Amino acid sequence: MRSRTKLYAALTVAIAACGFFTLASVQATEEGEKTEQKAVEQEQQVLHAYGDSLVVAQEPVEEMFSHKSHVINYEFSCDTCHPDIFEKKRGAAEAKGDYTMASFEEGMYCGACHDGSTAFSTTEPDSCVTCHNNDMVAPETVVFTKPVKAVIFEHKEHVEMGLECSSCHSEVFEMRVGAAEEKPEEFTMQALYDGKYCGSCHNGDDAFASDTMCNSCHIGVKGYERLHGEGEKTKEAH
Repeated sequence: MRSRTKLYAALTVAIAACGFFTLASVQATEEGEKTEQKAVEQEQQVLHAYGDSLVVAQEPVEEMFSHKSHVINYEFSCDTCHPDIFEKKRGAAEAKGDYTMASFEEGMYCGACHDGSTAFSTTEPDSCVTCHNNDMVAPETVVFTKPVKAVIFEHKEHVEMGLECSSCHSEVFEMRVGAAEEKPEEFTMQALYDGKYCGSCHNGDDAFASDTMCNSCHIGVKGYERLHGEGEKTKEAH
């Protein structure tokens, strides 16, 4: 009888111990899940805090990066890009001096994913507007006023010929209106004769030579005024 009592007591202790460890295990699991859930929520707060922001760069060309499309729409985490691809410091890539389309094509920076396989390629003509200002509209006519006034470039006409963005940008011209004019000492007729800028195509073989058909591009001061309606305003004033 005593042996049976001891056996019951031992079983009771064992069951109680088992229940205790089970309860402790359940509590530990619940605590672990809560901690994990809290970490996820904190990460989501961080991601959404930055998700709506646009990282807008001005140099070497104006462009923008949408955190929202990458973080919220595609559910990237911070460590998808930071710090291996980009330092977590705004302007760090630009400061290095190699933040260029050529670097992208080599798989650096945006090119780490935008390679034509993982995501659209940085060299696809149709995708230029995605980063170079989402609402960017290419000007039909580009008017240069430096180093002489005025020279026109029919952007629309060249595009309709079948030229793509990559035909000129960014090796021949930066994809930014006015960039060439910022270096008037370089943006010269001699440079064109040497095969730079417009002269890379207007060499007499691919297109008419730069030293011919001058009036096709050089419209002068009067042409500039007519283009902008300034001549009509002057007449009306008199």
